[in-house]
Amino acid sequence: MRKYVLAAFAFIMMAALAHAQVPPTEDLDKSQIHRRAVEAVIWGMPAVNTDLMLQEMLTKTAGRVNQIIYWGRPLDYRNQTLTPNPDVIYFMVFFNTKDIGPIVIDIPPGDANASLTGNIMTVWQTALEDVGLLGLDKGAGGKFVIIPPDYTGTVPPGYIALQSDTYSAYALLRSNMKSHSDADVAASIAYGKRVKIYPLSAAANPPETVFTDVKDVSYDSTIRYDASFFTNLDRIVQSEPWIERDRAMIDQLRTIGIEKGRPFTPDEATQRILNEAVGEARGLLEKRYDAGFPPFFPNSHWTYPTLQEAIEGQGTGYADRNSYAVDARALLYTYGYIAIKRPGTAQFYLISIRDREGERIDGARTYRLRVPSNAPVEQYWSVTAYDRQTHALIKGMDRASLASNSTDVQKNADGSIDVYFGPKAPAGKESNWVPTDPQRGFELMFRVYGPTKAFFDKTWVLPDVEKFAAP
Repeated sequence: MRKYVLAAFAFIMMAALAHAQVPPTEDLDKSQIHRRAVEAVIWGMPAVNTDLMLQEMLTKTAGRVNQIIYWGRPLDYRNQTLTPNPDVIYFMVFFNTKDIGPIVIDIPPGDANASLTGNIMTVWQTALEDVGLLGLDKGAGGKFVIIPPDYTGTVPPGYIALQSDTYSAYALLRSNMKSHSDADVAASIAYGKRVKIYPLSAAANPPETVFTDVKDVSYDSTIRYDASFFTNLDRIVQSEPWIERDRAMIDQLRTIGIEKGRPFTPDEATQRILNEAVGEARGLLEKRYDAGFPPFFPNSHWTYPTLQEAIEGQGTGYADRNSYAVDARALLYTYGYIAIKRPGTAQFYLISIRDREGERIDGARTYRLRVPSNAPVEQYWSVTAYDRQTHALIKGMDRASLASNSTDVQKNADGSIDVYFGPKAPAGKESNWVPTDPQRGFELMFRVYGPTKAFFDKTWVLPDVEKFAAP
C-alpha cells in the first residue's frame, strides 16, 4: 500500500510542476536588467560622482583637463557640489595621464599664514595622498607625480610617486583663509595659484599652469538619479582599465548594455527599466543615510561622517583582501566627495541630521548650536548647513556657514559661540546666523581642521543642535 501512496504523491507533484507558472522569457530578461542595474548604481557611485564634476567643468567652463579651476571667492549656492566647505578657497584639478604619461602636481611650501589642505585621488576616489600643511609634505611642499597604471619608466629623484590604478585622477585643494575679509580671500587665492601642474616629461621646462575662475558658474554635480547615470558610468568603463577587484562586474554591466569597446545605446524599453532601477537604488541609499551613522560622542546626534569600512577602504585602496565595502562606499558618495589618506590628521568631519530630541532638522524652525570654548583644533572649526535632499549648499542663501576664524563672530562670556540656523536671524544675532529655506529640511556638517588629541579623546564635547525660541 505504501508504495502506491508514494507513487500517487509523486504523480501529483509532477502534475503540479507541469502546470506551474514559469515567467515568460521577456519578464525574466527585464528582471535581470533591473537587478543588475541597481547593483551597477551602487558599485559605480564614486566614479560617476567624479565624472559629474568633470562634465560640469567641460561643458560649463573654460577649464580643461590637466589645468586648474578655482572659485575666486568663498563658495556660495552656485556651487552645487556635494557638501563643500564655504570657508576655504577651492582649487580643483582633473588629470588624465593616458596620452601624456605621469603628471606632476607641485605643491608650494606653506606656513601658518598660507597653507593648503589637499587630497589627491583616483577616478574611483580612492586616496593617493594628502598634501599641504597637515599632509605628507607637512607644509614643506613637494612634487607629487601621478603614475598611470601601465607606466614602465622611472621617476627621477626629488619627486613623490603616486601609483594610480586609473588613468584619470583628480585633486581637491583647499587654500585656507584667515578670515572672509577681502584681503584674506585675495591672499588665499594668490597662494593657491602657486600650485603648478605639468607633465613629468616637461619637468625641465614646465609650461605655465592654466587657472580658470568659475565662481559665477552654476556648477551642479549632485547625483542624477535617472537613466543618465548609466551614460556617466559607461564613459568610465570606456576610458579606464578594469581594476582586478572589479572584473566581476564585466558581465553584470554587459546585461544592461555597458561593454568596453561598444556603444551604449539602450532602447526605450531599457531606458524605462534603468530609470526604475536607479530610483530603487536611490531609495535604498537614502534609507541607509537616514538611519544615521555611529555617534561620535556618547548619546549624541553628531555622528561619524560615514561608515568606518568606507573610510578604511578608500584610504587604503582596499588593501584588506577580505573586505570590499561597495555598499558603504556608495552611500558616502551620494552626499560627499574626496577620499582622505590619513583621516583625522589634516581634517575631520561630523554630521548631524537630527536635533537634540532626535527629530529631523526643519528649515522652517530656528535652532541653536552652542560650540564650547577652547575647541581642540590647530587651525579652525566651521559648521555648514546643507539641503537635506540634495546634500548641496542651500539654494538662494547668501551665506551657508559660520567659522571660528570669522572676524565678526560674537562670543559668549565663557568663550563659547552660539550659531543660529533658521529662516530669520534672532534679534542682534545676525553675525552668528546661517539662513535656511523654510520649505526644505537641512543637515549640518561640523569640520575641524587640524584636530588635536583632545578631540579624539572626547574630553571636549560638541552638544547637539537644539530648537531655539527667541526670548
